[in-house]
Amino acid sequence: MDYLQETYEDVVVQVVDLTRATLKEAEELKYTLTKSIEQGYRKIVVDLSSCEFIDSSFLGALVVSLKKVTTMGGDLRLVGFHPAVHSMMELTRMHRVFESFPTKEAAIRSFDQ
Repeated sequence: MDYLQETYEDVVVQVVDLTRATLKEAEELKYTLTKSIEQGYRKIVVDLSSCEFIDSSFLGALVVSLKKVTTMGGDLRLVGFHPAVHSMMELTRMHRVFESFPTKEAAIRSFDQ
């Protein structure tokens, strides 16, 4: 498993410890985030600081998870974009869908505002 889960009070942080996130990892991520949502977490941060590349299937897994948590009154926020990931987010216009933050701490604090 290439995911490390950290919990800060009612916020769960999913750290994606991969340089390349593709189809195989997308399924794992979807499963892991669904499990967190089913456990009652509504404030989710996905830390992509280690990811130098994400493909469309991985991006799709993030979108599916965002939809799942928002229908339950929650939110999913992203952290740490490498230049290629940032480009992918802009190219697909996903930077308009996801709130993103430069640090994990900023993302966690954003839920309190």
